[in-house]
Amino acid sequence: MRFAFYPAKMMRSMFRVVFVAALAASMSCRAMETLPPSAMEEPHTYRIEVLQVTDIAPYQESLDGFIRSLGDNGIVLGQNLAMNRVSIASDVERGGFWNRLWVYLQVRSEAQRIVRARPDLVLTIGTSATKYARRALDDAQIPVVFTAVANPLEVGATSFRDAGPGVTGATLYTDMADSLKIVKEIFPAVQKIGMVHTDDENGVAHVQVAKMKAAGAGITVSSRQVSKNDGIVPSLKQLLEDGAGVQMFAVPLDTYYGLRNYEPARDLGDFGAEHDIPVISFALVRMPGAMLYVGADFAAVGGLSAMQAVKILKRHMKPDVLPILKLDRPTVLIDPQRVAALKLSLPASVLERKSQARDGFWEIGASK
Repeated sequence: MRFAFYPAKMMRSMFRVVFVAALAASMSCRAMETLPPSAMEEPHTYRIEVLQVTDIAPYQESLDGFIRSLGDNGIVLGQNLAMNRVSIASDVERGGFWNRLWVYLQVRSEAQRIVRARPDLVLTIGTSATKYARRALDDAQIPVVFTAVANPLEVGATSFRDAGPGVTGATLYTDMADSLKIVKEIFPAVQKIGMVHTDDENGVAHVQVAKMKAAGAGITVSSRQVSKNDGIVPSLKQLLEDGAGVQMFAVPLDTYYGLRNYEPARDLGDFGAEHDIPVISFALVRMPGAMLYVGADFAAVGGLSAMQAVKILKRHMKPDVLPILKLDRPTVLIDPQRVAALKLSLPASVLERKSQARDGFWEIGASK
């Protein structure tokens, strides 16, 4: 029989191995469980760049909704979220080619700065910021999420569901056919609507869609285009005197109405009141003189954009696989004071669905 003899040093090493193995076997199964991925992740501060053109109240509402929804999902500003916001000034009153060129160059310059900063994600608010920045950011493989965009096709999306390479987000788009159906329910006698717009990209698109969809509701839409520094009254007079005359004025998604402390909106409200013509808005932005609002809530759409951002930041999903989100139905608000001033009688089917909303408005729920 042969015996193997080992040096003393090797014997001590073997003893330590056996001891460690025995100790591990004596530990409870619970102590040996695999930790969940969240427990193994090191604390991380997410960095988001926010880019927009012009600083208007609806854009702030969009950002507020975005930040609030991020917080609801554990990404809290000032705790694990650092945000840098840039708003590019635009001479919206002048408008035209040279202003668009100026905006394009400024957005491209900011996009290059963002590329160098390498944030985790970029939020673009509005059409111009999204359209002009997306290519540079996609080339740098920086995820882009947009909000407050009325028509995704205007920012390079391949469809209303697919934003294309490197981009996703949420749109203000609601089916104009649904909006006009609501208008017809509240004003069954209305057959002709007048709209005034500028070269604002959202405004042009909104009026075009309204004209295409109006026939399905038994309505005709007439429009006039003005420059941003024009007054609105001459165009209103033309629309009123055109043929049988319009029976209602509608406000599209156009920054024109917020200029000069809402001068065009105030003049429109006064003109409508003097001629007993109701004013409605297809933008959910407070308009002096409007009695009906039908459109997408900017804060709610900002919240939808945040849902896509959470998937990108926490689950490391690519924007390309995430569809463009939109609200299921437009929000409908009525100003009861304007209803009383115009001496309008609302249908019982509308009144039975009303509930109290903020600022004294009524919100009209979906029809059953």
